[in-house]
Formats: sequence, C-alpha cells, structure tokens
Amino acid sequence: MRNFAISSDMLATLGGAFYPTGHAVLMFESPEQARRAADQLVDRGALQADAIQYIAPETLLSQIAPTVSDADNPLPSPGTDAATVRAFTALAREGHAALLVPTPDDAARDAVMAALEGLKPSMAQRYRALVIEDL
Repeated sequence: MRNFAISSDMLATLGGAFYPTGHAVLMFESPEQARRAADQLVDRGALQADAIQYIAPETLLSQIAPTVSDADNPLPSPGTDAATVRAFTALAREGHAALLVPTPDDAARDAVMAALEGLKPSMAQRYRALVIEDL
C-alpha cells in the first residue's frame, strides 16, 4: 500500500473536482480499519498491495477537499462530484480514512467488494466515466 498523492488525471474536466475515473474510494471509520481493509484486499487476492493508495483524514482534507472550492462557480456542478467530495470531507473531519483502489470494470469492483466481506465501509463510491456509483 502506498500513500495517496493527488494528480491532475484525478480531477474532473469541468469544475476540477476530485474524480478518479476507474477507481473506487472506500472510506472507513478509522485509519486502523482502512489499513485492515487494505490487508484483507491483498490477502484475499483482490488487489496487489502497490495498487492500493491510503488516504489519511488529513490528506483528504488537504488534497481532495480543496478541489471543490470552485466546482460550482460560476454554475452549479453538472454532476454529483462536488457533493461526493463534500461527503468525503465531512467523514474525514470525523477521523475517517480512505483507500483509493482501481476498479476499471465490473469484475474488479465485484472482487474488491467480495474481498471486503465482514468490513463495512462508511462510504464507498466507484468513479466511472460520467457516473459515480454507490457501492
């Protein structure tokens, strides 16, 4: 598992909000739970360790939350990307940590969610082209 660092390819073309197409963000109530989830994803063969990015609450607040500062200016965001970031931000302020994991297709999504059996994310969103999917 590696630490998260935002890059330009994780931002929406319109508005610039966080939108990592082909990935899912899985939030957990604590950093410990997020790390346990990452271990479980690797142990159950859903992902390789280096494919998982850990997002500490303070990292989410400093790198992801600011991407929505102008997302609704001058017009409201055309999708739910800004609202989703605001929901992540609210949880991060409560100490929730996240994992960013690749989910390029439905099979990858299903493998990730099956590997998390017994661990319930506080919020889980999969980013596809033009769609944010609740997991």
